Amino acid sequence: MLATGLIVAYGYYYEYFMSVYSGNKFDLYLTQMRFHGPYSHFYYALILCNILTPQLLWIRKVRTNVAALFVMSLVINLGMWLERFVIVVISLTRDFMPSAWGRYSATFWDYATFAGTLGLFTMLLFLFVRVLPAISIAEMRELVHHTSEGRRVNGTSLAHLRRGWRNLKPRRS
Repeated sequence: MLATGLIVAYGYYYEYFMSVYSGNKFDLYLTQMRFHGPYSHFYYALILCNILTPQLLWIRKVRTNVAALFVMSLVINLGMWLERFVIVVISLTRDFMPSAWGRYSATFWDYATFAGTLGLFTMLLFLFVRVLPAISIAEMRELVHHTSEGRRVNGTSLAHLRRGWRNLKPRRS
């Protein structure tokens, strides 16, 4: 994540540099709208999520804490969503023709498409887990076979435990 955060930072900087270096007035205006426009807070949140948050991985305590890594992955995922939002919405807010300018407001169909993509992803995830389980059944059978032959629990082999509790005789002290 650290390397990816640095690559993303380089990409954002290169995008800014090329818009300034090219001198194209439309690119300059789009860059200015990202920094100072009506959706600039989304752009700064994107920078915070995608560039500054992964830099916390330089700290050893953060790198070794599973909960911190989980929260960090959620924040970076939010940043990636914000990147798509900034690309689409800022581009549509200020088009080439001033008659097409306006603030974006989501419609019912925007929300329905978003909910549909979440539902499709969840369905495909569950289907994947159902068809291709995360734990190999062949490995589990081999593991059960190896552990049930040699080990004993309270003087009783695990093979007897597999046959059932009725076959067990009480242990004498």
